[in-house]
Amino acid sequence: MLRVPGQLSVQQIQPAADRLTIRAELASSEAACPDCGILSRRVHSRRLRILADLPWQGCPVHLHVEARRFHCDCAACPRRTFAARLTGVARTYARRTERVRALHQCIGLAVGGEAGARLVERLAMPVSADTLLRAACARADDAKPPSVPRVLGVDHWAWRRSRRYGTILVDLERNRPIALLPDRTADSLANWLKQHPGAEIIARDRGGADAAGARDGEPAAVQVAGRWHLLGNLGDAVRSAVECCHAIAKRVAREIAGNADPATTPEISAVQAPTVIAPEHVSHASFRRRSLFDEASRLHAAGTSIVRIARQLGVDRKTLRRWLRAGTSPTWRQPRRARMIDAHLVLLERRWAEGCRNASLLWRDLVDAGFRGRYSTVKDRAARRREAEAGANAKQPDRQSRWEPPTSRRTTRLLRADGDAIDPVDGRFIARLLETSPDLAATVAAAKRLVALLRRKGDEALADVLAVADATMIRSFVVELRKDLDAVQAALKLPWTTSPVEGQISRLKMLKRTMYGRASFRLLSARVLHAER
Repeated sequence: MLRVPGQLSVQQIQPAADRLTIRAELASSEAACPDCGILSRRVHSRRLRILADLPWQGCPVHLHVEARRFHCDCAACPRRTFAARLTGVARTYARRTERVRALHQCIGLAVGGEAGARLVERLAMPVSADTLLRAACARADDAKPPSVPRVLGVDHWAWRRSRRYGTILVDLERNRPIALLPDRTADSLANWLKQHPGAEIIARDRGGADAAGARDGEPAAVQVAGRWHLLGNLGDAVRSAVECCHAIAKRVAREIAGNADPATTPEISAVQAPTVIAPEHVSHASFRRRSLFDEASRLHAAGTSIVRIARQLGVDRKTLRRWLRAGTSPTWRQPRRARMIDAHLVLLERRWAEGCRNASLLWRDLVDAGFRGRYSTVKDRAARRREAEAGANAKQPDRQSRWEPPTSRRTTRLLRADGDAIDPVDGRFIARLLETSPDLAATVAAAKRLVALLRRKGDEALADVLAVADATMIRSFVVELRKDLDAVQAALKLPWTTSPVEGQISRLKMLKRTMYGRASFRLLSARVLHAER
């Protein structure tokens, strides 16, 4: 059913091949002066406004509205004439109705300019990409200011990594971004908090700028250090300790590599000697047909009907019945065409076995035997044979040299992992490394206690754990942690963290990349903050 705005009275509908034209006028015969507010019925003149409206049955709809201009009868009013406003239908000077404008705003916020322009063209509401972006920004400008959340999450996102950063503020109770700041300075955060007072809890990373900005902007708020950042910083500290013991780790790795148990390493299947004739590969289509036939045979043996099997596998039931009757799936493989070199394979194999690897010499011998092919044919076949032999030799290394010493990053992961979750050879390497370096063993033990505490799996007091870790190789990390001790203790007591903020940053990066990184701050803010509203 065709619907037009209720403020309009339809006069005529004119269908055409490429559009539907609706002629209408305002249902009311009077209008109020915008200055004095007095109603007037005296018509001064009329003009035609053409507005794009929602499509109907995939066809664009244009509203031809007869807009009236009235006389103002109030002698004290400075305005002598005024145009009747299309309130609720379209804005002043607009070329689209309000409902089309709202839909364009939603599409622009959701998918952007170029993709949105392609979409609205398919929806019979064509506009340019720039128009969609302007509509999206206008939606953000018209939006109400966000309410100040009780629990605020703060983190940074990169305009350009290692060069320029911005700040994102998230309502952690509703998991919704509420503001973007163009930089990550303490003054910007403090100014925003002063303009929007009321936050009781602020979850942030361990950066000094966020701590200073939260302290200056909202002194009464409880600051919570993000546990994700704490665990990441702890991992970096342990890795620095591992790098300090690189000489010991290298010596232990040589010992383990020289005494690796062959039983702990996987067997390597024997590689067949390559032949001159290349192996025949099974195509993807043949493999899919074979898989479908195996599944159909299993279901049919279980008593499933052919109709249900065909519906489940997406295969025509006649084809399926033919496969089951034949007992196999057809390959439709074309017979291999005879090649000119096939008649000389025996000579080629004999010369290769004698040690001749030169393609020119092989080609001359074949020409003397009656071969009429080109030199490139023999050269390509000889190259494939050499590659096959090299690959076969590479797949048979020494069994005791397969274990490679882990890097410092991987060693750190192995030290922090559970003993049952790592490879036996890696486990012996870690055990030997901790036995050789008591300082590193004490560091890893203290780090694991701190990890258990941050993951809320330990009942120890934070002060006791830090006192033990202060005597290990992660002392510098403990010193920095004590500078922000109140926020760390709040992270252990309160459930709030910056993990939801990291998720919103991932969404921001996705939107930024869909705009090829060239979005302005205004447009990026609009799409991040208002696309879901």
